[in-house]
Amino acid sequence: MNTFSFPQISVNYKDADAAKRTMVNSSRISYDIFKEAYDECMQHHEECWVMFLNQANRLLGLSCISKCGISQTVVDVRIILQTALLAHASGIILSHNHPSGNMVASSNDNAITSKLKKACELLDITLLDHIILSDTGYLSYADEGML
Repeated sequence: MNTFSFPQISVNYKDADAAKRTMVNSSRISYDIFKEAYDECMQHHEECWVMFLNQANRLLGLSCISKCGISQTVVDVRIILQTALLAHASGIILSHNHPSGNMVASSNDNAITSKLKKACELLDITLLDHIILSDTGYLSYADEGML
């Protein structure tokens, strides 16, 4: 029973066996996992989801950071890192979709990637990739040497 007079923050993993967690070792695996999360919004509006990984690059979970407009979404680095710290994540993969289907990274996409990478470095968390998704494919910052 909670006897505190203030809210308690906790993290729970629902899987029983950590060794059975999905290994994320390529952008294709990241894309396949993320694509399910974007199923209902892919062509409609932008969302930002982040994947949290343990030291062995096994999936701890996904979190929706924001749901927003038709051509942009808010990416708050503090929310991403707060979740990463609570989940004891060693690595993260940022993602967002482009409803237009355009697979070119915008200057805003590049700026938030750079900002998040610098913030992650301060906390010894690795930004492994930034995936931009569409119905027809994806752009991986890691694959393109953009990190």
